[in-house]
Amino acid sequence: MVRSAVLCLVLALGLASPAAAQRAPQSPPTAAARTAEVPPIVYKERTLPNGLKVYWSQDRSTPNVTVQVWYRVGSKDDPEGRSGFAHLFEHMLFKATRNMPAETIDRLTEDVGGFNNASTYDDFTNYYEVVPAEHLERLLWAESERMGSLVVDEAVFASERDVVKEELRQRVLADPYGRLFALMLPQASYTTHPYKRPGIGSIEELDAATIDDLRAFHQAYYRPDNAALIVVGNFDEAKLNAWIDKYFGPIKTPAGPIKRVTAKEPPRAKAGVFDGYGPNVPLPALAITWLGPQASDPEAPALKVLDAILSAGKSSRLYNSLVYEKRIATAIFSSADLPADPGMFMTGAIMASGHDIAEGEAALLAEVARLQAQPPSATELEEARNELIAGQLRERETIDGRGFALGYALMTEGDAARANTELAALRAVTAADVQRVARKYLPAAKRMTIRYRPESERPAGQTEAKAAPPKVASAKYTGPIVTLAPEGQRVAPPPIGTPVEPVLPKPAERTLANGLRVIVAQSSELPLVSAELIVKTGAWADPQGLAGAASMTAGMLTEGTRTRSAQEIASQVEALGATLGSGAGVESTSVSLNAMPDKLPAAMAIMADVARNPAFAAEELERQRQLALDSLQVAYQEPGSIAGFAAAPVVFGGTPFGHVAEGTPASIAKLTPAQLAKIHGAYFRPDNAILVLTGAITPGQGFALAEQAFGDWKKPAGAAPAQPQITPNPKPRAVAIDLPGTGQAAVTVVKPAIPRSSPAYYPGIVTNSILGTGYSSRLNQEIRIKRGLSYGARSGLSARRTTGAFSASAQTKNESAPEVLDLIRAEMKKLADTTPGADELKARKSVLIGGFGRQLETTSGLAGILGNYALYGIDLTEVSAYTGKVEAVTAAQVQDFARQTLDPAQASVVVVGDGKAFIDPLKTRAPNLEVIPAAELDLDSPSLRKPK
Repeated sequence: MVRSAVLCLVLALGLASPAAAQRAPQSPPTAAARTAEVPPIVYKERTLPNGLKVYWSQDRSTPNVTVQVWYRVGSKDDPEGRSGFAHLFEHMLFKATRNMPAETIDRLTEDVGGFNNASTYDDFTNYYEVVPAEHLERLLWAESERMGSLVVDEAVFASERDVVKEELRQRVLADPYGRLFALMLPQASYTTHPYKRPGIGSIEELDAATIDDLRAFHQAYYRPDNAALIVVGNFDEAKLNAWIDKYFGPIKTPAGPIKRVTAKEPPRAKAGVFDGYGPNVPLPALAITWLGPQASDPEAPALKVLDAILSAGKSSRLYNSLVYEKRIATAIFSSADLPADPGMFMTGAIMASGHDIAEGEAALLAEVARLQAQPPSATELEEARNELIAGQLRERETIDGRGFALGYALMTEGDAARANTELAALRAVTAADVQRVARKYLPAAKRMTIRYRPESERPAGQTEAKAAPPKVASAKYTGPIVTLAPEGQRVAPPPIGTPVEPVLPKPAERTLANGLRVIVAQSSELPLVSAELIVKTGAWADPQGLAGAASMTAGMLTEGTRTRSAQEIASQVEALGATLGSGAGVESTSVSLNAMPDKLPAAMAIMADVARNPAFAAEELERQRQLALDSLQVAYQEPGSIAGFAAAPVVFGGTPFGHVAEGTPASIAKLTPAQLAKIHGAYFRPDNAILVLTGAITPGQGFALAEQAFGDWKKPAGAAPAQPQITPNPKPRAVAIDLPGTGQAAVTVVKPAIPRSSPAYYPGIVTNSILGTGYSSRLNQEIRIKRGLSYGARSGLSARRTTGAFSASAQTKNESAPEVLDLIRAEMKKLADTTPGADELKARKSVLIGGFGRQLETTSGLAGILGNYALYGIDLTEVSAYTGKVEAVTAAQVQDFARQTLDPAQASVVVVGDGKAFIDPLKTRAPNLEVIPAAELDLDSPSLRKPK
């Protein structure tokens, strides 16, 4: 996937010392300090004779290992007239090598319970996998194959170019603000440096490319002296290094230097304005950018703290000013985007209904000027630093997160050690530093303002200026050409090693005197704890005509209590470096907390206060109502969001599940504080709730904290309200929602499914894994891999208390929607007609087991699993039984589940997109097709249509 330089920090490759060296602070922190500090990543490094840099960090507590290869080639390195090459190669490396047929990397990762992915930034491309540790040697071999013998041919180019086009449509053209962030922001902010080009590239330039262009680009950059290998996890160090020498050592370093970008962005001489327009833009937006330093600049830490002060969390200056106090924006953002070469700093906002860009620009500039005139307070500074440092800690919960931190520091600042020293640099930032960099880098006279409005507001007679793609001569490639070896001549992958048995958490539980069920699982030595309070109520409890009431009740919990204002809650939580959130689903409401152990008592006191004593103040409800309505305006321009909203009334109409859980514009407008307080009073009670604590906490500590925070929560007289039995209407519907001008169509097939208590639950999740979980699932194989019709196709099985739901979906170009619908239905039917083969069944079980194991490795993931078990009455020993139950599912059970539950003839269809491209062919597939113009859509109505 492309990572926008606007929204992510980007990286640059640096040098490593040639000898292996231990990198960690010489003096370990004291026991008292360790709870509040981010543990350093202890690693070693060396450089092979061919120039490949190698970094490794051992962790014996995990059964997994991550293998990552980072190449110093990003979208800034795209040849003139061939933008998008770096991103295209991100896709192509998943195809064939001399000894690996296309998609072999998926067989070696996904099929054994791991995963793989990659991303392209302005300055680099990284490829990363997580697999069970016994597969380490096979992954090292596979990555050496990708580095040394990639097949670059016309067929792969054509197929992946089609996928890139669908990615562009989904991520940029179908998103109301995709053009702003992906295309206009870089174009407006840079004049000379290739950072001005969008990373996803130009379709016209990709279409103009030749196979020689591709091969020349690959030869120029995909070489060992332009790469770093990072391995983190459970391994034997001597074996690891022997395998690295064996597989990567023989790869030759090409002759000649690596071509580097030498362009320099000139300083801005004056302020500028860029006006952009797009279809289906519900609310105006703006961004203000300034040129900034590179990541390795000594002033970068101060700019990161400045960024956090401006926009990190609800206590940030931009949120408080534009969203909370003035109520002129529905969203704010800022970014210290500091890549390898000098980058930029930006602020911005999506305006609230009724407010214009001029108001937003004035308010944004006022907050910048305030920081320039007066340094932040000591409290504000400490809060920003705590948030940044706690964010680093959360990143390091996983082995791939630690690997990413090393690679990020290496690519951004030239030294992997900066992953550890950056924390001290952030702590050292002073209020005067923040004020100084605000003055130095953010002068109003050198800003670029990007204004983004709906196409309907473009001045009459003005058309979009589109520069013609530069015409450049194709490269002349004379190097070696790699082809896939005949099957009998291929080198086989190395053998699988000895499995590492995972250490599963052992949850303990206790019920307090007031009926609150408390579950504690000590699962990590990393100083983090997750706490989740789950209340047994959700959208099913919404009063008739008040869709979204439970969701708004949950959202209002953190917007003020009887003793704390909304701003005080945000400020106190963020000062602790904690995160606190609340939300409601269909059957449950949760309050979620993540904090370091030494801050946990104070954080849990705030958590208990918001859960037990919400104020539901009228003024706060008005703020949240407007934010919700503006959010829906945006969602109603996104085909995928509309399809998701429509699924509930289509499948569950007439039942407590048969409305939009988030609410609709009409229902949200009717909500009152008294209605929310009534929902809270009825369902928020200790005997209707579950508290789960996981991470660096013992059962004794957890039970004591639960008693301290919730022990005096009074249980009301009488029983909690009963939950409803849901019986969905089985009659299928076919609905097409016409959203003119949108860049893609969303195709969704939905139907009722099974409850969580069903004996068919495990056969069901295995069946769904075969059909639509992961890159190698049948839907993704047919729709993306074979035909390039979508950036991704998937399915999901949601098993609830008395019923459940199944969905299969993909987004595609509008004219392909009927074909994608045919493919989804065909794959559902195929599962019922034929049993899966043994190899496929084993692989798709591994996907489930591997994903479950990785979820257990994070505090929030484990809390979610245990909370779900408790919600649905599943014994907590299921955490140990899960693998065995998945493994026990047979091919016959999969076929039976598909026959009983996934009959496409009994499924409903929802397609949302530009209807003129697909409605007529859809009618031949669904004679009962209901066509609803988006302007006439009413999600509160069973018919989905506004009354005439």
